[in-house]
Amino acid sequence: MGQARQTLQQAATKAATGAMHSGPAAGEQPPQSDAPPPVCHVGLVFALGIEAGGLVDRLAGVVMTEGSGFVAREGGLDGRRLVLVESGVGCEASSRATQALIVGHRPRWVISAGFAGGLHESMARGDILMADQIINTSDRQLDIDLMFDRESLAATRHVHLGRLLTTDRVIADPKEKQALGKRYGAMAVDMETMGVADVCRQEKVRFLSVRVITDPVDHALPHDIDYLAKQRTTAGRLGAAAGAIFRRPASIKDMWQLKEDALLASERLAKFLAGVMAQLS
Repeated sequence: MGQARQTLQQAATKAATGAMHSGPAAGEQPPQSDAPPPVCHVGLVFALGIEAGGLVDRLAGVVMTEGSGFVAREGGLDGRRLVLVESGVGCEASSRATQALIVGHRPRWVISAGFAGGLHESMARGDILMADQIINTSDRQLDIDLMFDRESLAATRHVHLGRLLTTDRVIADPKEKQALGKRYGAMAVDMETMGVADVCRQEKVRFLSVRVITDPVDHALPHDIDYLAKQRTTAGRLGAAAGAIFRRPASIKDMWQLKEDALLASERLAKFLAGVMAQLS
């Protein structure tokens, strides 16, 4: 296992270094093979590949590795080395992937990123939430020390600061969204951020949460979306989608629209994340 990790790390280091630095000038000695790996500036934890897709497209020299239930992609962006992890859905999966990310790459920052549902009428589709506090349905709270000018962020159009709720299932019904928003004083809801934040707190790694709204508070998600999202494999997702279409043929239209909205949201999220990471020390 140790030899396999070392081999993968060397391959990832070579690719990421090549993406961020030019080769040696004439007369210079090439770097030695036993040189320490480059610094991982930022690690990002996404639940699904479609959430990470917009940022993956911006990376240079991408190297992909597969872990136990998750996928990691390493690459360079604007002189920084990033590691993007697709954890799977839910806090348990995100905690496990974050632990592996920190142990394997020692990032200076970890960002929980991806999609979220709106819980407040001010959150429109495509808006960004930078959480300053996380809460779960057991009323456990974690504060996030934002290393940015809060007034400037608050004044940025379609960018919000506020509380993010983490639940253990997809919240699809508008009435339930409204009730949760009032009950927990939260602006949006996801299923992974508390899991990522817990590990970062334990490991003393600096942490941020950045979420893009895909379904506003008054928008109802298809009934099959919770089961579909929890599938860990392509075969499982295809089977769940086929079953949903068989039971309700009209769901094919809903799924197509979900995909279109997700692609746009992923691009919006990637653009914002690139700006955020440019400001991280």
